Amino acid sequence: MNDAAAPVIADLFEPVPQPALRVAGIDEAGRGPLAGPVFAAAVILRDTPVIEGLNDSKKLTAPRREALARQIREHAWAWCIASASVAEIDRFNILGATLLAMRRACEGLQPAPQQVLIDGNQVPPGLMCPAQYVIGGDATVAAISAASILAKTARDAYCGEMHQRHPDYGFDQHKGYATALHLERLRHLGPCDEHRRSFAPVKRHFETAEG
Repeated sequence: MNDAAAPVIADLFEPVPQPALRVAGIDEAGRGPLAGPVFAAAVILRDTPVIEGLNDSKKLTAPRREALARQIREHAWAWCIASASVAEIDRFNILGATLLAMRRACEGLQPAPQQVLIDGNQVPPGLMCPAQYVIGGDATVAAISAASILAKTARDAYCGEMHQRHPDYGFDQHKGYATALHLERLRHLGPCDEHRRSFAPVKRHFETAEG
């Protein structure tokens, strides 16, 4: 083989630059409360600008979450927030409704993701691309952290709306969780249309009333 041919052969093995993989992070907010929908968000981040301070939304103050949520909506490649209703929670159970909300968030991304990383230990069925769960991903994977923040801020905003419609329950304070205040108001007032009837403290009210 003569020397002139060598560079041509070497060129055949040059790596071809590949476009960046569109990886979406998905997380939820609102599995535990006694009232309101469960929310999920999906986010595809860009390489730049890097959004500093992303973390599990539960480890951030409310003002910090709101500030980061604005940056995520402004700078992410794509994002989508979805939910599953109280009726869907009672019909499918909270896990099934959470996975449904996650799938809806993923399906709402434009452009569509090529891979999905989900916080927790479950993968929603029916996703359109490869997916895997990441235990503790909301604190370790930036795209999941971003999704955690969007889902949490959306859920908190909805709790504000619930408070406007049902001010006596204190949704602006306990966000629907089974705090002493919430349980006391539930006993005194009974459930409203936002309460999840399949959850034990709410379900007991109807069992007592029927008995």
